[in-house]
This record gives sequence, C-alpha cells and structure tokens, in this order.
Amino acid sequence: MTAAVSYDDGLIQLDRQALTLRRYHFPSGTSKIIPVQAIRGYKTESLGLVFDRFRIWGPSDDPRRWLPLDVWRPIKSTLIVLDVPGTRPSPAFTPLRVSEFVSVLDELLHRE
Repeated sequence: MTAAVSYDDGLIQLDRQALTLRRYHFPSGTSKIIPVQAIRGYKTESLGLVFDRFRIWGPSDDPRRWLPLDVWRPIKSTLIVLDVPGTRPSPAFTPLRVSEFVSVLDELLHRE
C-alpha cells in the first residue's frame, strides 16, 4: 500500500484516518468526520431518477439515509451508502469520481 492513499473532490475527503463529508449537518453545514476504523462496509447504488437524484440535502427517499449538501447530485449517477454501527441515519453521498473513491475505500477497509 502506498503512503499517499487518499481521495478528495472538494465535498468528500478520505485518507487513512477518516472520511470527511463536508456540508453534512443541516442547517449549519458543518462536516461529519467518520474514522475509517468505524466503517464496517458500504454499498453502491444507482441514483433514482426522481427522488435521490434531486435531493440536494437531507433525508433521501429512504429515511434511514442522510445526504450531505451537494448541488451537483442531479448530474451524478452513483450513491454510496456507508455501514457505520451506531450511526443513524446512515451517511449516503455521491462522490465525483466514484471508481477512484471506491478503490481508495476498498484499500483502506481491507488493510490488516
């Protein structure tokens, strides 16, 4: 594993220590920081054509998920939903570069 394992697209930052979701909390717009060790897993889903795609901030069409502010979500296609024990609603977000984000997250979650 290289020393520079990280991802940052301006709204989502991921490194060895934590995943930071900027503009997460409503209405303050503060970040949510999730330690990488707390992430049990994740799943990727295609964004719905109506509800999640045009939900800019807040609960998704599934009230068990929370979406950080992302004004570019309507032009994105993939939703990442995290499995973080003890965190409800589950953080869900739309990375700008999905394959790069998933690659970095997989590497960080499978380290021993």
